[in-house]
This record gives sequence, C-alpha cells and structure tokens, in this order.
Amino acid sequence: MTNKQLSPAAQAVLKAVQATLPDYTLTDSTAGCFAAAALRAAADGCDPDWLALTVLHHLYSIADELEGSN
Repeated sequence: MTNKQLSPAAQAVLKAVQATLPDYTLTDSTAGCFAAAALRAAADGCDPDWLALTVLHHLYSIADELEGSN
C-alpha cells in the first residue's frame, strides 16, 4: 500500500481485517492484501443481475486502493 490516505470505506475494511486477526502482527500492507483478496472474492462470486454493477465496481475500487493500485 502507498502512504496516501485511504478512503473511509478502505479504512473501515482494513480496520475490520485487523480486528478479526488480533493474534497476528499484521502490517497495514499485509492486512490490506488480505482485505483486497476477500473483497475481490466476494465481488467475483456475486451475480451481476442480483447486485448492482456499481456496487461491484466499488468493491473492486476499494480492493485496488488497499493494494496500492490507486
């Protein structure tokens, strides 16, 4: 991840991952990669007819941000 400020959505996801794995010492970068992978898996598993494409795009955007791609 880059040093730039994360969006509120990305911060919430990162915080949730870090809270879920309290016994591990996770860097923001590692937690961000875990979170990005989980978001991508969730988005990939969604039926676009059921879930609005804009929501899927938002999930992928957050994953990109957590990986430092943005």
